[in-house]
Amino acid sequence: MNNTISFPIFVINNRNMKQLLITFILASLFVSCGTLSKSTTDKSIFTVAESKRITSGSVDTPMRVFLITNPKDSILLRSKSSDFIVNPNDNVLKHFTKRLLATVKDSATRGVGIAAPQVGILKRIIYVQRLDKEQKPFEVYYNPYIKQYSEMKQDVLEGCLSIPNTRGTTTNRAYAVFLEYDDSKGNHKCEMVEAFTAAIFQHEIDHLDGIMFIDHLEDEEKGINHLKE
Repeated sequence: MNNTISFPIFVINNRNMKQLLITFILASLFVSCGTLSKSTTDKSIFTVAESKRITSGSVDTPMRVFLITNPKDSILLRSKSSDFIVNPNDNVLKHFTKRLLATVKDSATRGVGIAAPQVGILKRIIYVQRLDKEQKPFEVYYNPYIKQYSEMKQDVLEGCLSIPNTRGTTTNRAYAVFLEYDDSKGNHKCEMVEAFTAAIFQHEIDHLDGIMFIDHLEDEEKGINHLKE
């Protein structure tokens, strides 16, 4: 998700009442926050090819962003990412986490979020800029899943680092989501997120399932604006 994305335009009546209702319903889900099942049981988190790609540069070196306009890149971007068991001591994982952050913060690809597939790594890892927190920090999430979506929606003008010079308004992003994920220490956590930050999570987690924001747009692609280079 790139920095061309504007803040969402909410179409909400009695917003405060509805927001309180969302908070009550989703917060109640915390009691059922369980453990994520991991499909990957190998000791090595990454494939040989992925490890080579990750360690080909220093931790401060941004990685190449895969583009949907490139046929080979597009095949990977449309693939599903796999879960993994978080090992806080895995040097390749630590290296990748830092390089992914360097990529999303790089001036050439600056965005508010990024997913591992966007740099050619099919693992469930994302970075999200927490615009809902003080200092607006970038935070990493391993094995993230959205377990619950609010019925209330929001309109969001979106763009994507992997889809150059294109943006469009999605109308089906949930206003609030209930997340499950693993943190950098391997602890399983649950959290409810609202408003624009919730839209960022939805955008980035979509990437992990091979979904692009343009898939959410209406068939006639209403609202898309092609940016001038």
